[in-house]
Amino acid sequence: MEFSIATLLSNFTGDKLVAPKALEKKLGCEDEENLEKLEIILDTLEKVGILVKERGKYRRVYEDDVVEAKLRCSSKGFCFAIQDAEQAEDIYIRESHLSNAWNGDRVLVKVTKEGSRRRSPEGEVRLILERANPSVLARVRQTDSGYRAVPLDDRLLFELALKTNSENLEEAIDHLVHVEVLRYPLGQNPPVGKVARVLGSDAEEAADTDIVCCKHDLRRFFSENVLKAAEGLPKAISKKDKNQRLDLRNLLTVAFAENSLVDGQSGIIENALSLEKTDTGQWRLGVHITDTTPYVLPDEPIDLEAKRRGTAVYLGQTLLPLLPDAVIAQCSLEPGQERLAISVLLTLDEGGQIVEFEIQPTIIQVDHQLSYQQAQSMLGSPQEEHPEMTAVLEILNNLFFTVAPMLRVHRLGRGAFEVNLPEANLPYQDEGRIGTVVVSGLPINSLLAELMILANLAVASHLQSLSVPSIYCVQKAPDPEEIQDLLKLGNNLGLNLNLQEEEVVLPSDFQSFTQMFAESSATRVLNYLLKSTLKPANYSTRPGFHFGLALGMGDPPSAAYTHCISPLRRYADLLIQRVLHMLFEKGRDRRSTRSKDPVNLYHSSSHGNVNWNVLPPTIHEELEIQLSSMITHLNEREKLAYDAEADLEGLQKAELMKERTGEVFKGLITGVQSYGFFVEIEDLLVEGLVHVSSLKDDWYEFRSRHSCLVGRKNRTAYRLGDRVEVEVKSVDYYRQQIDLVTVSGGSEASNEDLED
Repeated sequence: MEFSIATLLSNFTGDKLVAPKALEKKLGCEDEENLEKLEIILDTLEKVGILVKERGKYRRVYEDDVVEAKLRCSSKGFCFAIQDAEQAEDIYIRESHLSNAWNGDRVLVKVTKEGSRRRSPEGEVRLILERANPSVLARVRQTDSGYRAVPLDDRLLFELALKTNSENLEEAIDHLVHVEVLRYPLGQNPPVGKVARVLGSDAEEAADTDIVCCKHDLRRFFSENVLKAAEGLPKAISKKDKNQRLDLRNLLTVAFAENSLVDGQSGIIENALSLEKTDTGQWRLGVHITDTTPYVLPDEPIDLEAKRRGTAVYLGQTLLPLLPDAVIAQCSLEPGQERLAISVLLTLDEGGQIVEFEIQPTIIQVDHQLSYQQAQSMLGSPQEEHPEMTAVLEILNNLFFTVAPMLRVHRLGRGAFEVNLPEANLPYQDEGRIGTVVVSGLPINSLLAELMILANLAVASHLQSLSVPSIYCVQKAPDPEEIQDLLKLGNNLGLNLNLQEEEVVLPSDFQSFTQMFAESSATRVLNYLLKSTLKPANYSTRPGFHFGLALGMGDPPSAAYTHCISPLRRYADLLIQRVLHMLFEKGRDRRSTRSKDPVNLYHSSSHGNVNWNVLPPTIHEELEIQLSSMITHLNEREKLAYDAEADLEGLQKAELMKERTGEVFKGLITGVQSYGFFVEIEDLLVEGLVHVSSLKDDWYEFRSRHSCLVGRKNRTAYRLGDRVEVEVKSVDYYRQQIDLVTVSGGSEASNEDLED
């Protein structure tokens, strides 16, 4: 099993001693090659002072002037080391102090010069913890000393010597290739690689998914070892599992999916819903989540691969899954099949407020699976139209006409917002990567999200209340400076966009913005731009503020939030399931064996009634260490997936515009800089740049205070919110750069513009 130094060191915290045998298990070292590799790395880390050996075990050595960071380099050779800690300074690193580290690598940096008010601290790379580029996209060239691969990413300032393999390198000259790195630089020796695949004569000939997968080093296939382990999973649920779980097989449950069953096959179905009316007139809502823990065991091959991937990645119609098909088939909530689940059973009053809830390991059997289209078409229809599904129709109507709308009212009432993005692809049933509820396509999608968000909230509040180590989902607010262009753009379009507080952006600000956007003639563009200002949601071991859902405001946070509904697609959700099982199996429901009044650790009635450590100290500490070590990795994998999905979208837009070179479109100016202005083509939501050099009719000057370019003689202004007609001049497909020229539009400059 592959592992990095970063992965190895994540098993060390504080002064804890770790045995080599424990590391072998955690890192999946099963063969002689990996065992030898681990031994060499441990010896090396001991020699360089990162580890110290005591009584056959190892302990991490921490130094005040050595920090962990990720390199961000420029095409000019200088780099900054970006620390994970909030508000920590970036460290400047000269090219001569990189120690052969590359852009994106995770490194240990020794600070050699403290920063001052005007200068960043300086440092040097002491150790490369994890390589970010095990492969690169490159062009092949021939030299006197052999073939070389020149990376397309101009931040990678090197060439790789190419090793001869099955690919004909002579035919690959000047072609776009995917190069696997066989050896990283050693001293003055250049890196060595081999051509894994020739993608095409240039980027435009290559398949867009191939470019994205190669560029971001995304795994498209599982190893034989992982596939073999997946095929060996038990096909039937054991009697022990059935007996130890709450049996809900007779409860009417409905699952929803993008598409209904086709030829016996379906997508990933992780959730099912049930709804009952209690004798007291309250609602009993069940959110049933497939339980992956019996099938994905810690530190086994399937788990190690899922941990490495971190999350599923959606590239158009191509899914790069978290888990092999055999695991998904065993866990997916197919109708008529007995499945293990974690069920969040919530009692809601007539106003949609939670009265109580419980979280139970269960066994369920889904009765019906509906596509979103089927469910939407059934809503509100007379029962005689669906005589065979009377009970299902009743559940649908109560869920989506009564319960979900009440939850939406509560969410909006605390200041949260939703973004209208008709074109959005929403693979997750909660708020997903965007971090807020998205109105897209069928209304049932966003209503379903309300129910899933409620389940996430309940699980987070339960773990928080019992002080059990957990992973929480948090999202920072946009910086006020980052939304200034959006405010100016909206105001120039006649909208009165203002922040309630000058130095902070509140979720309620975005709520009022989106409401005003709905009345604008540029609704699509404004919502699209607002979404782009949202910061990515992150994972943390501490509950905190979640901007998109308006949760956790105040100190301490008023509410905690986590992800738990997608364990087949997000590794963080799978970890939460393990935490819940740890709570149920190892949790102590009373202070001591002498205590007569236990609490119910499965139920919300335990909240506020526990004043002891629920988990035994050793288990609590080990779980805390395990989850803490995962946070950085999970956040990086989520960011990589987000970047890859955005990259594919950018390539597809560039391809579309390449085909439409010379055509004229109507657009909206959404950004103005000294070098030109950006235009969003409204019909296509495609952005291009009108460079100032293409404005031949006058000499244009940049007015930063008013965000506009102004002609000296003709007094023509190009400002935020101006509508223009533009022609597509040229397109750089790989860099996704679209150059435009103006055909007409702009506005007349005011005297104030001229005086700036």
